[in-house]
Amino acid sequence: MAANNAPLSVRGLTKKYPAFELRDVSFDLVPGAITGFIGRNGAGKTTTLNSLLGFIRPDGGEVKFGGLDMKTSAEEIKQKIGFVSAGMTYYTGKKLKTITGVTRLFYPNWDERAYQNYMRQFGLDESKTPASLSNGMKIKYALALALSHGAELMLLDEPTSGLDPMSREELIEIFLSLRDAGKTILFSTHITSDLDKCADRILFLQKGRLTADLPLEAFRKAYLLAEISGGLPENVKALSKGVCRVRDGYTALLPAADAEKAGLPCRAATLDEIMVHLDKEDAAQ
Repeated sequence: MAANNAPLSVRGLTKKYPAFELRDVSFDLVPGAITGFIGRNGAGKTTTLNSLLGFIRPDGGEVKFGGLDMKTSAEEIKQKIGFVSAGMTYYTGKKLKTITGVTRLFYPNWDERAYQNYMRQFGLDESKTPASLSNGMKIKYALALALSHGAELMLLDEPTSGLDPMSREELIEIFLSLRDAGKTILFSTHITSDLDKCADRILFLQKGRLTADLPLEAFRKAYLLAEISGGLPENVKALSKGVCRVRDGYTALLPAADAEKAGLPCRAATLDEIMVHLDKEDAAQ
């Protein structure tokens, strides 16, 4: 049963292409939390987001935003959500002031004071054009537009992709401040180190299937990493949830409950190491 009070509730979402299939994806977002949406390139993250937003038509499933269905309440929903993507484009030669002037016409609840505050907070100049902005500043501008019409749910598609470490850190601090203000965020990315710093929950997509939906710490504590010099013992291989070759041997991801059986020293695994090793296991099957 869908959680009617969930900012976003998805049940049985499917989309089939000749070479790829999104299969029975179901989840609920927790209000006021940052949910990281991870998976390798091609796993289906963007297909999922595009299906949620109606950019593509899914083959099946139900999507509700705060209990509202996009099929029947699209206009109301669009007032409550904000979508930000690293691939977003604007008229590159138009001034931001002009782009904003057109954008505000679509939102009856536009808050000009909030918009001006965000522009100052993000260090944005309305006399600039998108062509003159860095990638990080373009993301900040997109956030300013979304937040100025009162969006309570932010859908972020690879927002930190291609940014330098300082710009990524600035955006993560913004996302955390939005969460502190009660906003709900779905943060799709393959840069898992960003999620280590800000995510509350993790959705893990593999080959179009949602294989994990857990609090971040529970997801991380479910595994330990063994670092092995030389050959790979058969008992470790049998216990592992994915093995990677490294310069001096191997790393093996082990379920925390089974780690002692391996008879090897283990350490905590990063989110990136967990994702890579689980994908290795999935590819081998």
